[in-house]
Amino acid sequence: MVPTASNQPASRICGAAPPWSNAHSKWSMMRTDAAYPKCAHDQPQSMCPAFGALRVGLRMRRTATILTGSACCVYGLTFISHFYGARRSVGYVPFNSESLVKGRLFEDIRDAVLRLADPTRHDAIVVINLCIPTASGVPLQRLPQEVAGVRIIGIDVPGFGVPTHAEAKDVLAGAMLKYARAEAEQGAVAPPRARSGKPTVALLGEMFPADPVSIDALLDPLGLAAGPMVPTRDWRELYGALDCAIAAAIHPFYSNCVREFEEAGRPVIPSAPVGQAATAAWLDAIGAACGIARSKIDRAKNAALSSIRAALADSPIKGRITVSGYEGSELLVARLLVESGADVPYVGTACPETPWSAPDRDWLEAQGVQVCYRASLDRDIAAVDTFSPDLAIGTPPLVQHAKSRSVPALYFTNLISARPLMGPAGAVSLAQIVHGAMTNKARFTRMSEFFTGIGTGPTAGIWQQATQRQPPLGERKTC
Repeated sequence: MVPTASNQPASRICGAAPPWSNAHSKWSMMRTDAAYPKCAHDQPQSMCPAFGALRVGLRMRRTATILTGSACCVYGLTFISHFYGARRSVGYVPFNSESLVKGRLFEDIRDAVLRLADPTRHDAIVVINLCIPTASGVPLQRLPQEVAGVRIIGIDVPGFGVPTHAEAKDVLAGAMLKYARAEAEQGAVAPPRARSGKPTVALLGEMFPADPVSIDALLDPLGLAAGPMVPTRDWRELYGALDCAIAAAIHPFYSNCVREFEEAGRPVIPSAPVGQAATAAWLDAIGAACGIARSKIDRAKNAALSSIRAALADSPIKGRITVSGYEGSELLVARLLVESGADVPYVGTACPETPWSAPDRDWLEAQGVQVCYRASLDRDIAAVDTFSPDLAIGTPPLVQHAKSRSVPALYFTNLISARPLMGPAGAVSLAQIVHGAMTNKARFTRMSEFFTGIGTGPTAGIWQQATQRQPPLGERKTC
């Protein structure tokens, strides 16, 4: 059965926004909570969630982005955006207590949008409410939908409402798909710059540039082609994505995007063509959903699996590895590691459990892997301490913890996500970086021995004694 947003109660959203009032903030948070369910640990590891939406906007051509929130937050978000290679300015609408309370902030945002709306430069303007404007109920939904032919997209991305920056990508990508779908339903729209003559498979999730090429090669024997990747790099690509035959939830947390594809009448299938078992199941699901003959599906599988099997055999991985991160593709990486021969006792992801991650979760658990959604840093660290891996893959604080214990470690986002995962290239690429990291065990051991005795925590560095803790207030002596 193909999962749908309609059979996922946590993703069902009903009703319209009330008029501008204090109720707007409550409505916005109810909508966010419904789309991005949390668990007991409601704030898993993540950088500021708004970075995910900001990144999507900055990567799109002819798209301007405006932030509204605390100046310190805007500074941090623009800094990290330019650190990751953004070559575009980020707009900022400042505010103070008076403009926020009296409603002037909304008018300032509207004025900024009107000034920025230049159809010769922009196809769309994205306005992002950070924590304070969202909590105060600044109603971006009341902005004009279009100014001089420039589309206006307003979204709320508070750090206390959207759990991870990965899911914030879905907030903006889903809003853009909804806008584009409404345009297409009203009449003819501009065609995508590049179109395939075959039925296409839209790809949900950011991937290494080589991965869509690998997926296209897998689909070609089925008479299909890889369609646009959502989030897209161009507004026209949104139309191309919605015009697909089927959508593939490569990253399983794009709940808003899935809903828009389903509203457009496009089925969505889970998982991704990673390794041998997942590729076989994925091609079966694609073929069944598109009504392709069984014999044709089998020929496509035979052609793909033989090369993947050879790549896995030529690039074995031996050793125990724990996997964690906040990108949403952690389960896919764990599957590829297991098929490469690694012992993977634990995989944690900051993203939620969804129907589109179920095949990967079931497969991993059948291999004896412990899968943890909404994983906290404490849980990921406990996994490293418990399983004593030969390599730990995770977030920066997890990497720091592992290396302090002479365990080689890799930052998932910069070193794993930034490499191909699909097809034969994925197996080869992952094995190369894993082998390179695991050979550093001796170096980390020498470093730990060299620094033994200098102290840790409050006694690290030049301090010779532990910090003296103050007694409880009731037991302190007066001076």
